[in-house]
Amino acid sequence: MIRLLIVSTFVILFLILSTPLMFAEWIIGKFNMDLKNRSSLAIVNWAFRWVARLAGVKVIALGEENIPKDTAVLYAGNHRSFFDIVLTYVRVPRPTGYIAKKEMEKVPLLSVWMKDLHCLFLDRDNIKEGMKTILQAVEKAKSGISICIFPEGTRNKVPDTFLPFHEGSFKIAEKANIPVIPMTIVNSAGVFEDHFPKLKKATVVISYGEPIYPDRLPKEEKKVLGSKVRGIIEAEYNRIKTSDYPL
Repeated sequence: MIRLLIVSTFVILFLILSTPLMFAEWIIGKFNMDLKNRSSLAIVNWAFRWVARLAGVKVIALGEENIPKDTAVLYAGNHRSFFDIVLTYVRVPRPTGYIAKKEMEKVPLLSVWMKDLHCLFLDRDNIKEGMKTILQAVEKAKSGISICIFPEGTRNKVPDTFLPFHEGSFKIAEKANIPVIPMTIVNSAGVFEDHFPKLKKATVVISYGEPIYPDRLPKEEKKVLGSKVRGIIEAEYNRIKTSDYPL
């Protein structure tokens, strides 16, 4: 419980004490949006690295060379933990917006930073609003902002399983003409969810697969891109679980 208290205290203090930085970022954005994107990324990366450090998390990253550096991408990963966002965000090489559930927009201060980082809030109960969010993500991707989605739609609470991937999520890559990066996350629930309410030291493996370019796929394969990515992630997940990584 002590570790959880330390991490929670750090997050609360960061959100409160960073309020002047939020105002500064707002001003910077009025004159130089690219600078704001890079500075917001650096600030939140610093905070997230400390969250991971205080939580006792060690990350083994595989396949980062597969992430193109000259274009926005669509990261698509499995989702088991609140820490999935913390641990993957610190590794993105360019400004990246995450698609989060609508309820996150109501969290004071945190939602300000999320908007600065181009995060979008998805209303899963409203198909029309959900489509608007997808179209907003397409526009951001076209402007050079990478997007990260968890196509299962919610945190999967059953260990070593995968929910179906929503095919509509992958329209972002198709319409913005950007590659999809399969992102396999192993043992992130070992930090918190597997022994709630305690935080425990854990090793998490994040593996980035080779980019998939939707415009290079046959028409029929495009229609089931979500299933294709899910299959890649599931195979990599099982490979890592049966390897010698210290999980």
